[in-house]
Amino acid sequence: MSLLEHVDAATNLAKNNEVQLLVFKIDAAEESPYYAINVFKTREVVEAKRHYLTQIPGAHPLLEGTIVLRELQIPILNLPKWLGVELSDEKKKASNLLICDFNGVIIGIRIMYAYRVIKKNWNEMHAPDSYRLGDDGLVINDTRLDDGSLCLVLDYEKLLADVIPQAMVNVESSVQSLANMTIPEKLKNGVVLIAEDSKTAQRHLRQIFEHAKIGYQIFNNGKDLVEFIARHPNPDRIPAVITDIEMPEMSGFTVIQQLKANPNTKSIPIIVNSSMTGDNNKREAAGLGADGFIDKTKSENILPLIVEKMGEMTTKLLPK
Repeated sequence: MSLLEHVDAATNLAKNNEVQLLVFKIDAAEESPYYAINVFKTREVVEAKRHYLTQIPGAHPLLEGTIVLRELQIPILNLPKWLGVELSDEKKKASNLLICDFNGVIIGIRIMYAYRVIKKNWNEMHAPDSYRLGDDGLVINDTRLDDGSLCLVLDYEKLLADVIPQAMVNVESSVQSLANMTIPEKLKNGVVLIAEDSKTAQRHLRQIFEHAKIGYQIFNNGKDLVEFIARHPNPDRIPAVITDIEMPEMSGFTVIQQLKANPNTKSIPIIVNSSMTGDNNKREAAGLGADGFIDKTKSENILPLIVEKMGEMTTKLLPK
């Protein structure tokens, strides 16, 4: 069985507050750290030496070029260089390319080798404060392997935003999309609660809400958001919740489960804002009670979606 055949169970894992990670190294040296990525964002691992790299003049320094794989032209990003590691030509020849899918944006990232797939509960994933200093941190959280080795999960959305910004959110269009909509008073005067662990995604959402002059509060994980709502004196005043799926401490699926199971919070519209955009995840989110699902690269449409879902929720609650 190949490493990536384990992907099938990813949605059920997230539902149970678990995640499967593909662990890899960017350098073969024994002391080099382990890194990880959700297997649900990966397609396959291919040997770099078997694929001709076409360079692009004037490209970003981290964009090595493109390869053609199954008739797709795929940009290759130099992950080691992003992390401050320069691979020798010999190491590059021995390296592999991890083909990933972020919201339909297919890229390859250079790694040395895939180590194994591990399963973790999200409460075993930690985001130390040292990773959250400023917007330039590359590590999003960490966990431990069975032998005690530290394994770092990177902010791959930041890598995309740095190298291929056109694949990310068009913040400017977020205000235009609200131009012909009537903003509910509850949204105008309220504070939308957001659970999101990626600094890059946080920045995009912050810009969107500030452009629209709508209040918001961001939490670094779902657990903090749920605990905040539990202490809230009047949850009915919360206009909407936005949650990612992949987060340390508590996954977005668990956030949805807990809020929709509570009579005091079940009427709050919940929008999933995720890069895990497969049909299984969308069905699972809807089945748990999420009111909407939006791709992270399309986050500029999140406010119109909130307005729409708030309207539907109001209609649903009206006496018949």
